[in-house]
Amino acid sequence: MARCAWTAARDAVRGVRQRPGQRHLRRARLRPPPHRPGLPARTVTTVPAPTRYDPTREELATRLEGEPRFRIDQVWDGIHARGADLDQLSNVPKALRARLAEELPLALTPEAESVSDRGDTVKWLWRLRDGHHIETVLMHYRDRTTVCVSSQAGCAMRCGFCATGQSGFDRHLSTGEIVEQVIHARRTSAPRRVSNIVFMGMGEPFANYDNTWAAVERFHGDLGIGARHLTLSTVGIVPGIERLAREDLPVNLAVSLHAANDDLRDELVPVNRTYPLSALRDACAAYLRAKNRRLSFEWALIDGVNDHPGAAAELAELCRSLRAHVNLIPLN
Repeated sequence: MARCAWTAARDAVRGVRQRPGQRHLRRARLRPPPHRPGLPARTVTTVPAPTRYDPTREELATRLEGEPRFRIDQVWDGIHARGADLDQLSNVPKALRARLAEELPLALTPEAESVSDRGDTVKWLWRLRDGHHIETVLMHYRDRTTVCVSSQAGCAMRCGFCATGQSGFDRHLSTGEIVEQVIHARRTSAPRRVSNIVFMGMGEPFANYDNTWAAVERFHGDLGIGARHLTLSTVGIVPGIERLAREDLPVNLAVSLHAANDDLRDELVPVNRTYPLSALRDACAAYLRAKNRRLSFEWALIDGVNDHPGAAAELAELCRSLRAHVNLIPLN
């Protein structure tokens, strides 16, 4: 699993650590106020006006009515396939570039950027046009370059060990706001090509399914990222997994599991109270039958909570039934 999803979790985990020998989290400490999983934990702001990467190709053509079709294609391919900024589109008239810059501004403004000591990881904190913030991470490995994107500003899932979940939900990201994260990362990565995209940043992708999937199709069709190099991560939104199994693109599925029994998972991942492990197991099995793609389970190792032999045995049993791969994330 990409590490970006757990940066905040590591910072917050001290608040849920147990004394040696304890095997369960205290309910009083971890359980959030009652709410319906998947719904905002606080008021959702109005989605801002469309930005540079929000319109589809046809919507761009409508906006630029009167321009020849080849001009629409020049703009579209330039900002997507080439990842160029408008002022770099020398084959597009200057007046049209100025019009697009005014009518379709960029969505993301960098507020902070950090680079690892070895230079193999770059993390951005972006300010959206309505003032909310999201994160994106670029990770270079020996054999691939991965971008970890956010799908929401904040998160409504309230996972007990995750700082993002505890801070609440602001709003869904638009398709353009998701796509623009990768465009920026590709420019930074050049000349190394971005080969993989994972939805493991802020937010629950399946709670924002339509915009998430539209971004997936854009990554595949316009940025040339193969379906097998695209990964959606979920805390276990069963209807989203079922819907993913019906999609044409065979993308990868990762499930943030963290516990393989309902009692503990109810505490760690509150959405489990709505979609318990039995329902999650059935949905994952249906995904495997439909896609024949390896399923991944993400397991954040929390000292004294889910790192003991009994938890390992429960996880192994679940993995055997689903042929799943496990990504272990040591939080402490």
